[in-house]
Amino acid sequence: MFSYALAPPPSRLYWRCQLLGWSLYFVICSGTFSFMGARPRDMLLINFTIAATMLGITHWLRYHIRANGWEQLGPLPLLGRLLVTNVVLSLLSQVVIWAVIALLIRPASDGAPHGWAQFFGYAVNVNILLWLWAGFYFGWHYLTSFRRAEVDKWKLTAAVQEAEMRTLKAQINPHFMFNGLNNIRALVMENPGRARDMITHLSDLLRYSIQLNTAEQVPLSRELEIVEHYLQLEALQLEERLEYTLDVDSAALSVLIPPMTLQLLVENAIKHGLAPRPAGGVIRLCAQLNDSNTLHITVRNTGRYEPRPGHEG
Repeated sequence: MFSYALAPPPSRLYWRCQLLGWSLYFVICSGTFSFMGARPRDMLLINFTIAATMLGITHWLRYHIRANGWEQLGPLPLLGRLLVTNVVLSLLSQVVIWAVIALLIRPASDGAPHGWAQFFGYAVNVNILLWLWAGFYFGWHYLTSFRRAEVDKWKLTAAVQEAEMRTLKAQINPHFMFNGLNNIRALVMENPGRARDMITHLSDLLRYSIQLNTAEQVPLSRELEIVEHYLQLEALQLEERLEYTLDVDSAALSVLIPPMTLQLLVENAIKHGLAPRPAGGVIRLCAQLNDSNTLHITVRNTGRYEPRPGHEG
């Protein structure tokens, strides 16, 4: 007894391949029989019966494969199931074909019945055809699955990169905003004029941040604008303790990079390198195109990164 799940309906491509394949088989067999001197009417009827029977049997086999999930089986379990199924279908096909021929023509042209040797010989031929059909079917299925897996892999990779980029931007934007607000709070009472200047720089930073937050990549030139705003903002607080230089190749200004990445590097260089040092230090940003036309960016600062115990920068 067979038990079935609901198998998906076949595609148009499947039906085209089925009809084309068994139609070609009908033409080839008809040509072979014509050379053997068979009567045209008997020849066409016999070959049509065989082709139609094979079409029905292979379509049932396809349904049986899909309904029972044979595409997910390993090689050995699949071969075992196909071995038994193909033998049963080969014998069944001969019963159907011979019954139709006996009813519409006669058992044999000389009036004598066909022998068992001929019956099993034709069954072996059908069995070979079923193995060839299964080979084409599973080969096409595995090729399609491989292509689909490759597409899904690239989609997953792109989705992961997009999620990482969005997470990075979600971490960066509040980070420098809160630092800027803390700097302003420290200077509001001490130096209101400088506090107003810092508010102006911070508003420019926020405006750029909001504009760039919807972009996945921005030119290096625009990213440098944000970095300069940030450095000017920090310079108002650190005064002579902060010096910086920007060494940027003009040919690299049009290169696209993820937004806010340079600002994060510079911010961490100041926070962990210069700010803890009473004497301050120097920030050096260098952006150059190397020999392979790849953008190479370095941010160097005075001092060393020495996090406090239990604290992660």
